[in-house]
Amino acid sequence: MANSLQLPALRQDLGLHAAAPEHDGSPGWVLHDAAANRFYRLGWPAFEILSRWPLGTAEAIVADIHASTTLQLHADDVAAVVDFLSRHHLLQGGSPAHTEQLTRHAARLRLSPAKWLLKHYLFFRLPLLQPMPLLARLAPLFERVLTPGFWYLVSAALLLGLLLVLQRWDAFTHTFANYQGMGGGLGIGLSLSFAKLLHEFGHALTAYRYGCRVPAMGVAFLVMFPVLYTDTNEAWKLASRRQRLQIGAAGMLAELVLAVFATLLWNFLPDGPLRAGMFMLATTTWLATLAINASPFMRFDGYFLLSDWLGIPNLHSRAFAFGRCWLRRQLLGLDEPLPEAVPAARQRMLTLFAFATWLYRLVLFLGIALVVYHYFFKALGIFLLLVELGWFIAYPLWSELNVWWQRRTELRWNRITCRSVLLLLVALLWVAVPWRAELSAPAVMGAQEVSELYAPAEATAEVVQVWVQDGQAVQAGQRLLTLRSPELVWQRQQAEAEAEALRWQLERQPFDDKLLAEGLALQKQWQLAQQRVNQLQQQIDRLGVRAPRAGRVVDRSEALQVGTVIPPGERLLAVIDPSRPRGEAFVDEAARMRLTLGGEAVFVANLAEQERVQCRIDNIDRLALPSLDQPALASSFGGPIATQQQQDSLQPLSAQFRVRLSQCDGGEHWWQEMPGVALLEGERQSLLQQWLNQAVALLQREAGL
Repeated sequence: MANSLQLPALRQDLGLHAAAPEHDGSPGWVLHDAAANRFYRLGWPAFEILSRWPLGTAEAIVADIHASTTLQLHADDVAAVVDFLSRHHLLQGGSPAHTEQLTRHAARLRLSPAKWLLKHYLFFRLPLLQPMPLLARLAPLFERVLTPGFWYLVSAALLLGLLLVLQRWDAFTHTFANYQGMGGGLGIGLSLSFAKLLHEFGHALTAYRYGCRVPAMGVAFLVMFPVLYTDTNEAWKLASRRQRLQIGAAGMLAELVLAVFATLLWNFLPDGPLRAGMFMLATTTWLATLAINASPFMRFDGYFLLSDWLGIPNLHSRAFAFGRCWLRRQLLGLDEPLPEAVPAARQRMLTLFAFATWLYRLVLFLGIALVVYHYFFKALGIFLLLVELGWFIAYPLWSELNVWWQRRTELRWNRITCRSVLLLLVALLWVAVPWRAELSAPAVMGAQEVSELYAPAEATAEVVQVWVQDGQAVQAGQRLLTLRSPELVWQRQQAEAEAEALRWQLERQPFDDKLLAEGLALQKQWQLAQQRVNQLQQQIDRLGVRAPRAGRVVDRSEALQVGTVIPPGERLLAVIDPSRPRGEAFVDEAARMRLTLGGEAVFVANLAEQERVQCRIDNIDRLALPSLDQPALASSFGGPIATQQQQDSLQPLSAQFRVRLSQCDGGEHWWQEMPGVALLEGERQSLLQQWLNQAVALLQREAGL
């Protein structure tokens, strides 16, 4: 470009402010476009060029820079600044060419009705307040908040509130459960609204204190979910990084202070909605604020704090540029230039941050898509689900793949491209080839023959003698326990007395007219009395508990101590045959279809020292379980099968089918049931086929077919 390049005039409403130094220590500035309320970070060379703009030509600017600074610039550098100013519409217009340029730019920004609806459904803002007059009135009060005395007061309130809450911890933790009605909901809603309002005024007042204009406060709708917002973009014109960090952290700090005083007030308020609201402010509100706003992966407070702390404006876009550069270099072998010149350590940090953000957003957007699907009626829910997946996930991926396709002529066979093709082929084979024959399922393994012994159900019994210990081997018929029941003894004595009286009457019947009139009924009564005596004697005999089979004693009740009274029907112990284990595995519908009777199975216990057990699939249930009878596998007790407690049963949240395992080769180790994992032999199936089957099953279920 010729050195006599005539420079166009700058817009008169632009502002230039000193900013924090660059990461290399060079000075930095911020160019403020007041009309669009946008800020542009400028380096030292761009600032020197703009500060000499009135010189009129690139030659004059370059010469003056060489004369007064150590920078070595050329006319091309000035032309680059002109191009930047032109692309961002920071130059004065008036010529037909400039008008045509603005017209083309407006046409590119104009959205079709469908795109406009899509964009504004996903995110739009509704300004509600121009807060500058209100901030001016609140500023003197806010200055008092910044005094050391106020923070001493906050510290004292925190210590006192925690001390009082610890003394009433049970009442504190059960506060929310006591206020689930209309009054509690009203108190919680008002407290949440006040907390979020205070959060935004924390940002606004801090920005106002440092001389920033706050043009608007209002409500932003993110996928129809309302969140308050405050426009503090002018914070970028502050040269002090500390001041910008304070503006970014002020909202969360305000909610933490509110939580401190809410904790203290909870101790003095009567039961009611206000106390429920204080509980929410003291617990859930500030934790949720930190969890959401402190995350740097979305454009909330945490993002701006990290951006200011690192001194990297537009952190997301700049990190994404490094992430895309890394992908194009490492996957395609393209000679992709770095987006900007930064030290190697910062380049690695930005690349890793880009991938972390992409992963976080993938999980978040998938969650939002599912929430949207379930929130609306089915037809609209499916449409919005596809919109979420398409706009947030598929569209960015498609855009990058489109760039790769457009640059396909630059691809060359080299070490990197060969490696990428090899990895792609391996991935395709891993997904498409049916190499997966083994299924993994939660399972339990225990003894096949188990005899549970219980106390007599007719009366209480007292332990007289215990002859065995846990784990002891016993023979069939061996005496295990001796119990005594005075109640049964008394009942037998009463029955014997009644039987004896009836026998006497039966003997006198031929000589007594009254007894003779009863006829055979008297004999029948005597026989029934004799049966009653025999039954009671059998119950007493059963108090001498004996082993029903040879095996080992397990799970002996702790109540089996001499002199202890055992309630009727109480479980006493079990006798098992540990040499013959049997197992039960639980699979879903898709896995059940792949299993065959007689297939191999391997049980792996959760205990590392327990050896693996080879079994065979003996039976596969055709009907799903109405309830899960293995608590060790239920999620309600920390197991892998998702369940919910319904009265006295555990109901699986998805269909589960029982698979019985037999012919197991375990030794004498299975004294009690042990949870683990069963590796079941099934028909070979590729991951792709499995995913397709799951997708078809999901569509059929959701469509009600």
